[in-house]
Amino acid sequence: MKFNSYKTTLTSVIGCMLLGFVTPMTLRAQSKHVDAVDLDKIPPRIIRACCAFGYDLKLWGVPFVKIDQVISVDDLGEHRYMGKQSEGIGTIYTNKGGFIDIGHVRDHIDWTRYLYAVILNSRGKGEVVLHLRKEAGRKTLYLNVPAQFDDNDCILLAGKITYDFSLWHEISTWFGASTIPFVKEKFSSFSVEDVYSNLLGIHVGMKSLRSKLPFNEAATKLIGSTLDSLAVVKTAKETYDAYNAVHNKWYTNKKRIPRTDVTLKRDPDVLNSARPWIVPDQANTIANPVVLEVPILNSKGELLTDFYQFTIDLNHRFPVEELFPNSSNSVISQNDFGVFLTRITDDLQIMEQTTMAGSK
Repeated sequence: MKFNSYKTTLTSVIGCMLLGFVTPMTLRAQSKHVDAVDLDKIPPRIIRACCAFGYDLKLWGVPFVKIDQVISVDDLGEHRYMGKQSEGIGTIYTNKGGFIDIGHVRDHIDWTRYLYAVILNSRGKGEVVLHLRKEAGRKTLYLNVPAQFDDNDCILLAGKITYDFSLWHEISTWFGASTIPFVKEKFSSFSVEDVYSNLLGIHVGMKSLRSKLPFNEAATKLIGSTLDSLAVVKTAKETYDAYNAVHNKWYTNKKRIPRTDVTLKRDPDVLNSARPWIVPDQANTIANPVVLEVPILNSKGELLTDFYQFTIDLNHRFPVEELFPNSSNSVISQNDFGVFLTRITDDLQIMEQTTMAGSK
């Protein structure tokens, strides 16, 4: 049985299985004050139901259900800060940006907005500490935003921190962290659309904050215009066709989630930028694929990392002594992410060699 009456997403299926809810448990209702940001309400790490890469994916232990999460531009609807069920989420293909996960885009628009509000509130106050939700360890954000930071610098800082948060999610899930207990998410870690979609959402979020329009209205318009600039396909069939072109190359629906080998290609080369993955038969014909850059400097050319520190007190899942042999404790920061990415790159090379050897 394949549900065609609505898009069946991975989070909703697992949520139903574990908790008996029909709708994804991570959705939040939008308040009446659509432009208000509650600084005391730290968003959940995943605000909207997320997607796995591919379609017709099967879930271990749940027979007769296949995950279908493809949408078209006609399904997008209006954006709402912190989510609304009428928003379109799912994956869509673009000729210059590859596969885009719209749920990830929307989440990082909202995280950028939330952190911008926090940064504005902390500007000129010295060190401000924000205790975050746990994710493979205790997460803490330390801010020290000078009074002379203008609004655009605050927007850039919000974008950089949001990207660090998103990158940590990919890193932590590679090492075994999960949003839902007992359901490992390593199968989707660093899949080819994830980080690109996250960074795309950050860029849209930063542009929305600079707009003179109300935030939700600006985000809605900018999601549409940004997808157009990436040469988005106009029909769901074209996204299905793109998935078919990379089936058994970038992913397979012959395995069941959460097996790691559902995802066949990943991209951990994402420390300072994210490149689009274009389907192979288009890669030589598409002009100017859009590479996204991470905000690094403020308007004065100063490193944004000089004005914050994002730390994680790692839990037992990490080989701390192996990764950081000279460290005296288990606390790392965003400046250590390169160490993890190098290790993950090495792990992926070994996995690909094993896969190739097994297929001979």
